Amino acid sequence: MISVEIFTNTDEMITGYCVKGHSGTAKRGQDIVCAGVSALAQSALLGIMEHLHRTVDYDIASGNLKMRLLEPPDDCTEAILRSMYMGLAEIEKLSPKGIQIHEVKG
Repeated sequence: MISVEIFTNTDEMITGYCVKGHSGTAKRGQDIVCAGVSALAQSALLGIMEHLHRTVDYDIASGNLKMRLLEPPDDCTEAILRSMYMGLAEIEKLSPKGIQIHEVKG
């Protein structure tokens, strides 16, 4: 199962996320849940870094992606990260055995 943590601040703006694991719902290379989650998480990271030029701390390894903003979130980072969150939530609705999302406040 893929575990996703969405980190939010006291204003409920997203400050980062952590994606761990594999969905295990299909053979390696044919797992649409894993591919969708990976595409959303990596696209959000690229959008924040390459389009918005924000400073982030991130780590990518097989089956894991962790990202934290090093600057306070703003409307632009929120738009990208909230869009990622909404896409992940739709995948979770379709495949609750493949992905679980948890919001971590603080």
